[in-house]
Amino acid sequence: MQKRYGELNGNFMASAVTLSSFVSIFPLLLFAAAVLGFFAAGNPDMGGSVVRELGLTGDAARAVVDTISAAERSRRTASVVGVVGLLWSGLGLVAALQYAINTSWQATGHGWKDKLKGLAWLGGASVLFLASVGVSAALNFLPAWLSPVNLLVGLALNLGLWLWTMHALSNRDVGWKSLVPGAAVGAIGFEVLKLVGSVFVPRLVASSSALYGSLGVVFALLAWLLFFGRLIVYSAVVNVVRWEEDHGTVTVDISVPKVHGEVATEATRSGEVDLSGVRAV
Repeated sequence: MQKRYGELNGNFMASAVTLSSFVSIFPLLLFAAAVLGFFAAGNPDMGGSVVRELGLTGDAARAVVDTISAAERSRRTASVVGVVGLLWSGLGLVAALQYAINTSWQATGHGWKDKLKGLAWLGGASVLFLASVGVSAALNFLPAWLSPVNLLVGLALNLGLWLWTMHALSNRDVGWKSLVPGAAVGAIGFEVLKLVGSVFVPRLVASSSALYGSLGVVFALLAWLLFFGRLIVYSAVVNVVRWEEDHGTVTVDISVPKVHGEVATEATRSGEVDLSGVRAV
């Protein structure tokens, strides 16, 4: 799996997912600020509460308070702009996810059809995400000794989300069963990332924001999203490697630039060619 990840330049694909995820955060924050603006209209200490919960200080804390105050004054406009921005950036994130998954399967894109599939994925993912939030909120009322139930339900919902992602965004139809290994890796890995995010990211944000101001928050987010991007690629690669173990592979010819005096002896899955140095006859 690691060899395949390297052949496909997995780190670069993960970086594309990281960048698209990071860009999508800005309209998400705008929309979240608009929602907070509606709540802040009836709670004058909303900004202070958010700052205390996130553990922010200095410039980052002042920026959050100012943002919520501004959102309270322009909450209707901000909510409309936020929804439009979310749709635009969401499609960009979908394109990055499709590229990572299809490249792992060595499948080509389908142009505008991929956009329609992306919209369908956004709708299904939104339903699953809202269901996850609702179920998690309901399970918080359970006794402490039933906390494992919360974890199991969260894993089940995450597994459904990852299965839906790998099925809806892939241009290779291999059936739902063949996507379970990668979806399981993604679901478990995402739970770990959420745990790490809930424990370490607030501390990292608090410490780095005190040193670097608002840039510290950016560093913390990018660090978390970088691991998320790699998790996406690894999960897709797991499915492909398992599929090939069960169903085999085929060999096809590829065209590469001809270099005088060199012979192409081997090519990787990404099309990179090893030139042996033997003079061509």
